[in-house]
Amino acid sequence: MSSPARRHFERATAAKSQAAEAPANSRDATGYELMLLKLAEDKRRLKDIQSMERKAEVKRELLPEYQPWVEGVLAGQQGVQDDVLMTVMIWRIDAGDLSGALLIARYAIEHKLALPDQYKRTTACLIAEEVSDIALRDLAASEAGTLVVDANLLAAQLILLEEMTAAEDMPDEVRAKLQKAIGYAMRSLDKPAALTYLNRAIQLHDKVGVKKDIERLEREIKNTDAVAAAS
Repeated sequence: MSSPARRHFERATAAKSQAAEAPANSRDATGYELMLLKLAEDKRRLKDIQSMERKAEVKRELLPEYQPWVEGVLAGQQGVQDDVLMTVMIWRIDAGDLSGALLIARYAIEHKLALPDQYKRTTACLIAEEVSDIALRDLAASEAGTLVVDANLLAAQLILLEEMTAAEDMPDEVRAKLQKAIGYAMRSLDKPAALTYLNRAIQLHDKVGVKKDIERLEREIKNTDAVAAAS
């Protein structure tokens, strides 16, 4: 666990970051290089773990140690490539911290930061797909009664993600998955809005798997309208 003095140093160092390959570009190379060394050590630890569930647990344990660095980078608003920051974004997704991941994603997309070399997708594509997958998984578990999901919060997070990535290029299949996730999250909140999202999903990718959901929602909306008209 890092001391308050250490956390302050990391925030201050990150806030002064100017480029990914300083000292040539004026980044405090010592601070960034120390974080890269820590990241490499933590990655080696994770590589030795076979269980994905256990990996997520370890990431949750490790993430607070990166918080001062993240805060410093976001406060500095320099918009330079930072593999530590981008890895933390991915780890936050894996650990289920969607709000924390979206906070970094907004900054990364705004400043056009790339993912570390081992990732082949763009930043917008990765976060749209990974967050949608988690949302769909959690919503399915909620319907099965094995998980409690705050639909309002999840819908808000997904709509924020949609807004953040609206101008970014990605495969239609990925954007369709995001529309599907929003539609599913909205079903218990606003059926007409949910229907709009699901229709957009199938427009983007006809094999997205929402045809029966659309039919069901249309019936439910029709029945609700009929009851309202009769009362």
